Amino acid sequence: MDDQLIVVDALRKEYRQGFWMRRVRAVQGISFEVRRGDIFGFLGPNGAGKTTTIKVLTGLIRPTSGGAWLFGHPIPSPRAMKRIGFMPENPYVYPYLTPSEFVTMCARLSGLGRKAARDRTRKVLDQVGILYAADRGVGRLSKGMLQRTGLAAALVADPELLILDEPMSGLDPVGRKEVRDLIVGERSEGRTIFFSTHILSDVETLCDRVTILRRGTVVVSGKLSELLRQEVARVDVWLEGDTASFAEELNKDGLSARHVAGRLLVELEGVAKVEPLLRRALDAGVGVSEVIRRQETLEDLFVREAIDATGGTGSSRPPSS
Repeated sequence: MDDQLIVVDALRKEYRQGFWMRRVRAVQGISFEVRRGDIFGFLGPNGAGKTTTIKVLTGLIRPTSGGAWLFGHPIPSPRAMKRIGFMPENPYVYPYLTPSEFVTMCARLSGLGRKAARDRTRKVLDQVGILYAADRGVGRLSKGMLQRTGLAAALVADPELLILDEPMSGLDPVGRKEVRDLIVGERSEGRTIFFSTHILSDVETLCDRVTILRRGTVVVSGKLSELLRQEVARVDVWLEGDTASFAEELNKDGLSARHVAGRLLVELEGVAKVEPLLRRALDAGVGVSEVIRRQETLEDLFVREAIDATGGTGSSRPPSS
């Protein structure tokens, strides 16, 4: 397991709910691996079992059956926990502390000495862009600033593995870019990053490997470059000029044509229909402004495997999972 920092094997977790203690299966025998140096995306609709799995990995709850290992140690393992930085989806920062005091406290709990904790706190608060508010009361912080404080707390002990649950939650576009850059920077420093998010564009930009859950089971897992279909899935043809009557003709013929920002967008499945459409447009005196080939995106893969396969997410799990 030298190159496998996280190994999850046939992991199951069941909860009991309601007066009759109805059994709810949050995670149903999932297996996956996270390799050293990877940025790993953990995805799924609400209620798919992501947060439950993360709680198992961080020792917050015990699995019903199956196993998980961190750095080769079976969970729960104090030795493994010393090498991990964890940021929950909604980090709780004690309301009577400042970001500096809270992160310093986390550093001291992780075993850093007083001076080292103080120095690391300033460094990580600067990294996440909140050093200017280091001594501001937590009650005066925005949701995005609280997220940054939680991220600083995860980084302060200089961990080998970062586990981040929705790290971009509450951040504006500038903040999201800064966190993306920080994640890439941490990987360049030798860290492995495991993160869960609903922002698929961030995953597609950052991740080497992904695992997608649906109803507590793994439906997709592997290298992102190998999972996405490489063939052209769709071609967007943008037309301009007097296109009103031409659009009506195309729609009558079963093609998808609609006006967007003063131009006509025709969405074609595959490349075979492109040449006939271009000839038809030119014969009708309609100008061609762009032809864009679209390959499958992570969003396409996610919708196909995690949503369309069931006609919806079909979640019946506790909201926290």
